[in-house]
Amino acid sequence: MDTQTKSRTKFRWFVLTMIFLIYMVAGADRSNIGMVVPYIKDSFELTNTDIGAMSSFFYLTYAVVQIPAGHLYSKHGTRFLYALSIFFTSVATLIMGLANSGLQLKWARALLGLAEGSINIGSVSVINKWFPTQEKGIAMGLYLSSIKFAPAFVPPLCAWLIMTYGWRSVFYAFAVPGFFLTVLWYFFVRDNPRDSKFVNEAEVHYIENPVIPSVAEKKDATDNTSTSIGGTLDRLIRTRIVEPLANNAQILRSWNVWADALGYFGLVAITYTIMTWIPTYLVQVKQFSIIKVGLVAAAPWVGAVLGNVIGGTLSDKVFRSRRKPVMMITAVSTIFLMYSLKYAPNDMTILGIMLLLAGIFLNLGYSMFLAYPMGIATKDKVPFAAAIVNTAGSLGGAFGPLAVGMILDAFGWDQVFTFLAGLSLFVLLLLITMIEPIQQKRTTAENK
Repeated sequence: MDTQTKSRTKFRWFVLTMIFLIYMVAGADRSNIGMVVPYIKDSFELTNTDIGAMSSFFYLTYAVVQIPAGHLYSKHGTRFLYALSIFFTSVATLIMGLANSGLQLKWARALLGLAEGSINIGSVSVINKWFPTQEKGIAMGLYLSSIKFAPAFVPPLCAWLIMTYGWRSVFYAFAVPGFFLTVLWYFFVRDNPRDSKFVNEAEVHYIENPVIPSVAEKKDATDNTSTSIGGTLDRLIRTRIVEPLANNAQILRSWNVWADALGYFGLVAITYTIMTWIPTYLVQVKQFSIIKVGLVAAAPWVGAVLGNVIGGTLSDKVFRSRRKPVMMITAVSTIFLMYSLKYAPNDMTILGIMLLLAGIFLNLGYSMFLAYPMGIATKDKVPFAAAIVNTAGSLGGAFGPLAVGMILDAFGWDQVFTFLAGLSLFVLLLLITMIEPIQQKRTTAENK
């Protein structure tokens, strides 16, 4: 039977489910610190700047490992290194529960960043190899929603663990799932769909032969180009047919890659500022109880899950695998939403709705910053290009919480929200300078 008509296996969705669970656990391991902050501040007499530095230690080591990990994935594949990263993420989380000083906690967070750092690039690399172009936006949206899904349930769970067993129990409990997932990944997932015994030739053919019409084909398909995806929108977002970047030198010289990276820096800075500081804001400024904090602090992450999934679907289905439209929607809306938080009331319901909306719009285009390299680089160079973008994002994660800690010590929360709105404006200006790339059609052999 012809590979195009034979019923396809759907094992790529099992692989994506594994990635979702792994990154969800990683997200829980990094975000649980937010709920524990008020308690470790008291236990170890830490300042706001100390807390910001603790968060920054994670993202600095996370950033350091990105490009080396991207290089290793390009040369040796993902299976072993990815499994190793999952395992040591759980080890580092366990060590955090054993820390006996603020300094030990900082070093434990640094170790967590070093262990977890290569998971993101490995996930992007696997999605790039396991999904056709017309599904990559949805796959990336689902994948990155996992790390936002974690903080949606982390605050209530952490609140219960803290009240029942104390703050150290948070780290002990969160260390367990990663060990189990390490084993599952190593035995069930291969670097390439062709090497998996769970994938038939029809699914391999579907993955290796994406169906994405070019700009010219889209324009030929309709006489009304001024209103088609190939018309006004393509002119607005500067769509170009490009020859994919095929080596490291081309990637390093590409302004589009660097603009994407700097934009991701800004968005991650905003995201992990919220993750690190919103629980403290709710306790110190809004005077919420720990239970209220757990519920309200979950709101932006419920929104983030929705935003990532909706954004990926919009990118693939509505904008036909264009990434910039949803990226720009995120940048514009986040400017206004961050600034509006300056005037948030003490009402739990209204504040929860505001944070929910902030989570949705902040994350509509969030995953597209990591999907963008898939459209501008060859498959074997996507890990390197994505590593540059994710390194910048990691530095943003280090910069945001530390900068906010310093702003809080010097000024107050009003200045924090103005600062976050300014970061989003910076992201928007960068997006305007970027092209929307559509790769020239390549042969199946070239795409393998």
